[in-house]
Amino acid sequence: MRASGILLPIFSLPGKYGIGCFSEEACRFIDFLAEAGQTYWQILPIGPTGYGDSPYQSFSTFAGNPYFISLEKLIRDGLLTSKECEAADFGSSEDEIDYGKLYTARLGLLKKAYSRSRHADNPLFCSFLEENAYWLLDYALFMAVKDAHGGANFDCWEEDIRDYSAEARARWSAQLQEEIGFYEFIQFEFLEEWKAVRAYAAEKGISIIGDIPIYVSQDSADFWAHRDLFMLDDRGRIRLVAGVPPDGFSADGQLWGNPLYDWARHERDGYGWWLRRIGKCRELFDVIRIDHFRGFDEFFAIPAEDGTARNGHWEKGPGIGLFDAIRERFGQTPIIAEDLGYVTDTVRKLVRDTGFPNMKVLEFAFDSRDSTGAADYLPYRFERNCVVYTGTHDNETVLGWIDHILPEELQQVKDYLDVRTEDPAEIVDKMIRMAHSSVADTSIIPIQDYLHLDNSARINHPSTQGTNWKWRLKGSELTEELKMQILKMMQLYGRER
Repeated sequence: MRASGILLPIFSLPGKYGIGCFSEEACRFIDFLAEAGQTYWQILPIGPTGYGDSPYQSFSTFAGNPYFISLEKLIRDGLLTSKECEAADFGSSEDEIDYGKLYTARLGLLKKAYSRSRHADNPLFCSFLEENAYWLLDYALFMAVKDAHGGANFDCWEEDIRDYSAEARARWSAQLQEEIGFYEFIQFEFLEEWKAVRAYAAEKGISIIGDIPIYVSQDSADFWAHRDLFMLDDRGRIRLVAGVPPDGFSADGQLWGNPLYDWARHERDGYGWWLRRIGKCRELFDVIRIDHFRGFDEFFAIPAEDGTARNGHWEKGPGIGLFDAIRERFGQTPIIAEDLGYVTDTVRKLVRDTGFPNMKVLEFAFDSRDSTGAADYLPYRFERNCVVYTGTHDNETVLGWIDHILPEELQQVKDYLDVRTEDPAEIVDKMIRMAHSSVADTSIIPIQDYLHLDNSARINHPSTQGTNWKWRLKGSELTEELKMQILKMMQLYGRER
């Protein structure tokens, strides 16, 4: 079935109180998608974010981001007052998130709501604790102990709790009961609100494409509680970390710093941790996009003490064995394979063997730095089983991209799209049409491209910090005219829901 969707992170939704969340604005955006003939809403990872505010570096791969809890709902529930929320300082910008102020203001209000809640008497909360104990107990304790240490990385904790000893966990759990209860409460509230948003989307015929990073953060409950699943040295310290090698885009490569999985250990365990992770994703999303899919075929391993990715080397990943285990446990699971970057024949074979659609990014099709791979992103090379994008959260907006590519690349774009004017908006519109008119089963367009926004609306610039994950949509930008323009394209290219 031909279908289409729009990429918009939850944090980029419009609304009050400093960040997009599960408020009525989420439902309004779902209404916009449905009325514009869309099938999908693609989001970014929804876990609690740490240093750098990246959704790809989360304190837990199972937990939800407390920033997304709707303060409006807590007001309706009588747990907060409008006066308290209006008095909080979330920053002065309507279209940019101030994470520093958000951290102080949001968590302070959530703690007030927790102190007033009678959630412990709610049978749904009791069921939530039981059903999520496999990750929630570790996560809530991890966050409570982290707070008790001023937010420090768990490497800086006392040795016994740092090393996850049973005696230390029991002692800290007794000392921090109230703080642990707070983190359990906000995870319950997060899940209840997200289930309501998903139910509304389903009612409107909109499916949610979730997004998960392949790796977990070093400073996470996942790594703290399951270090036996990662590549460590004899002292229990990280031996190798994740990244990608030097290429035409970066002379030093990219040093991500995530601990790498001990895939042999996962295989011996029947991939139990991954099955629990995918099971949780199936609970949260309709479709799962897995970031850096090529790491399942081969992964780039960098010495933990290095400052760049130059000295890394390739090692074999789990291959099809992991996905056979997923299929055996869950049957068919809708997954999108993010296979961008350096793609080899073995990566292509793994994607084919899984049957998952892979990704095609049109901006990559005209990159002269990739003389061998760029042509794979031109629509005449597509197979139907793929998802085409103008760009992703890691790319420039199309309008910003036009301003920065080489003159000869821009001319190639114009020739391919048959653009005969100097109007950059025409290039943006024709790039969008090229995606929708392609044979790809699914097309996903970032909302910034529909709005002709420049790089001031860019979500992320990889390998940089301080300016990412901040952009927010204004509610006034979702006009009736834009909705009808998108709907007309869906009808024209056979993608209307």
